[in-house]
Amino acid sequence: MRGAATAWVRCGFWPRPQSLRGRFTIATVAFVAVGLVLAAAASIAATYMVLINEIDDSLKSSQSAIAHTAVDARGLRQLCTLADLLGGKDDSVLAKTFQQELLVVLDPQGRPGAMCPGSATPVDGEQRALAAALPDPRHLAGAGAVTVHARGRSYRVIGMRLADGTVVVRGMRLSGVYHAIGELLVVEGCVGAVLLVLLAVGSLTAARRRLRPLEAIVETAAAISEGDLSRRVPEPTARHGCEEVEQLSGSLNAMLQQIETALTESDRATAQLRQFLADASHELRTPLASVRGYLQLYEKGMLDADEQDRALRRVSAEALRMSRLVDELLALARLDDRPALRFGPVDLACLAREAAADLAAQQPGRPVTVLVPGRGAAGAGEAYGGAKPDGEGAAYGEGAGAAGGGEGAEDLPAVLGDEAGLRQIVGNLLDNVRVHTPAGVPVTVEVAAHGEGEVRLSVTDRGPGLAPEDARRVFDRFFRAAPDRARDTGGAGLGMSIVQALVQAHHGRVGVESAPEGGLTVHVTLPAAAGRLTPV
Repeated sequence: MRGAATAWVRCGFWPRPQSLRGRFTIATVAFVAVGLVLAAAASIAATYMVLINEIDDSLKSSQSAIAHTAVDARGLRQLCTLADLLGGKDDSVLAKTFQQELLVVLDPQGRPGAMCPGSATPVDGEQRALAAALPDPRHLAGAGAVTVHARGRSYRVIGMRLADGTVVVRGMRLSGVYHAIGELLVVEGCVGAVLLVLLAVGSLTAARRRLRPLEAIVETAAAISEGDLSRRVPEPTARHGCEEVEQLSGSLNAMLQQIETALTESDRATAQLRQFLADASHELRTPLASVRGYLQLYEKGMLDADEQDRALRRVSAEALRMSRLVDELLALARLDDRPALRFGPVDLACLAREAAADLAAQQPGRPVTVLVPGRGAAGAGEAYGGAKPDGEGAAYGEGAGAAGGGEGAEDLPAVLGDEAGLRQIVGNLLDNVRVHTPAGVPVTVEVAAHGEGEVRLSVTDRGPGLAPEDARRVFDRFFRAAPDRARDTGGAGLGMSIVQALVQAHHGRVGVESAPEGGLTVHVTLPAAAGRLTPV
């Protein structure tokens, strides 16, 4: 059956539904139709059997009554004669009864005869046809009721043997049974058709309502394919949705969010890469153009002795600048590859003091203060640099409330990190202060415990600070708040990017605070190592 249906669909005699709603409705109606057909067949068969059993019971009661009555063919004729004498030959009630009941009398040779000889109702054609269609009369009398077909009609008959061997056959027409079965079939067919129509309408409506969230998913997918990556599948309501559709919508939204995030990150990374290449090319092109220009002037002999010395100094400076830029680019590339750092307990306060001493040596006139936790409540302070009254630079001095030397770090936990990387972080921060602030601006370096299991390094200067929009971009690669001073400072705008990459490699955090009245503070928060430092 399935193969035939498939062939009809392929040949085009039966339209294939394109929507899921149509297929679901057709499948539901088909299953219910099969069930109704089976139920109708069962009910018709049961009704037919009940009616046949009632007819058989009636026939068997007649057979039983005659079997318990000692009557023969002569007695039946006498009964007919008595009925004729009482009611007249033309109005023989008994003869008419025998005629209506399809009673057929068969002699021992199986020939039909009249029930009442000489009556006005002899054997008719129907009785003769029924007698001709009967099986062996000798076996019919001892058997139960059987169905006989004669002249296109069906009868339920039973045989009764009289005392003299005559067989009386009583039959009942089955046309009434067939008529009742036909009417029942028509009623069940009409009711089934109405039920199937109602079921189809109800199934189509329910399918449209239940599949509405899937239509929303299709619309969302179409919108996303057109470029609207922010589009999401609406959450199905309790009226139109179900648990599976809700799970599907949630999973699709999560997937779409991940796809949008990945594409956004990819676009941002691509834009950053393009900007990085453009900035790197620009940074390298300027010193290379300068070097090439001086070399061309030197080759053509257009420089005198003094100009040659100045040209060589400029070429050396530009080469140093390019070398520093390449070193910074290589450092960022290594950090982007997430190198395996050698983590261990590091004394961050010691690194801060050493970096502060280096800054004081480079700029003796800049006041530099290092603050670390001390034994007392006031803490410990170390001052580097600053101008003396006689104008000479002071290399080192104790601040008020100083605990002295390196003993101030005994309450400070060690930092878990790579010593070379941490040294570069502190050095870049102080180098950023040295380059971008006036030489007399004071700077404070503070190392203190922060929160639970963390150490914070803070570098604060009293310089001009940054605008809010510049503070948000301070960690971008090749960003410079004052691009016009790049040639004077020699920086490429990669120092703070390296600081951020190193801090992230140490699983830390970095941020900036710029005060409206001036000044800038850079906070670096790093995880602490287990245990305390040993006092020196």
